[in-house]
Amino acid sequence: MTVYGYVRVSTVDQNESRQLIAMQNANVPPENVFVDKQSGKDFERPQYIEMVKRLRAGDLLYILSIDRLGRNYEEIQNQWRVLTKEIGIDICVLDMPLLDTRNGKDLMGTFIADLVLQILSFVSQSERENIRKRQAQGIAAAKARGVRFGRPPVAMNSDFSEIADKWRNKEISTDKAAWLCGTSNATFYRRCKELWKQ
Repeated sequence: MTVYGYVRVSTVDQNESRQLIAMQNANVPPENVFVDKQSGKDFERPQYIEMVKRLRAGDLLYILSIDRLGRNYEEIQNQWRVLTKEIGIDICVLDMPLLDTRNGKDLMGTFIADLVLQILSFVSQSERENIRKRQAQGIAAAKARGVRFGRPPVAMNSDFSEIADKWRNKEISTDKAAWLCGTSNATFYRRCKELWKQ
């Protein structure tokens, strides 16, 4: 039996140290810990894929919590089935002792583990959807308050309209007009359109 650990954080900015300490406490050899810094929306993650290739029947996989495995309800269910039934490994979710396939190999134990997995997977996906809704609501509320997103607009010279008129009358080139305004050609074009719409 080989012992593995899987660690996932959603972004490169997040710190995986808490999960790594949990793997160390579970005596997972450091070379058998696979770490992905990627969203849990699907299982197209390089380290996860590499780990699954190495798993053999009878191996043991530790994860800290079910949402580290993934956040998509159906995908978690499917992966759990592939890992435990098709490959034949055991999984231990460290913060949820009921999700340890080494315990309760009888019908009742399997039933309880499957039920807990379904509930936790559902909660995990619901939370992901709620986060997305809250983000959308926050952005909509900010826009309603007049908050602008993206880079702040480039300030134009006080003589912008004069330069734009010279450019329009072909007295100066686009490059020169943009250079005089201190902007790119694209920004200069856009500002001209805005000016002449007024």
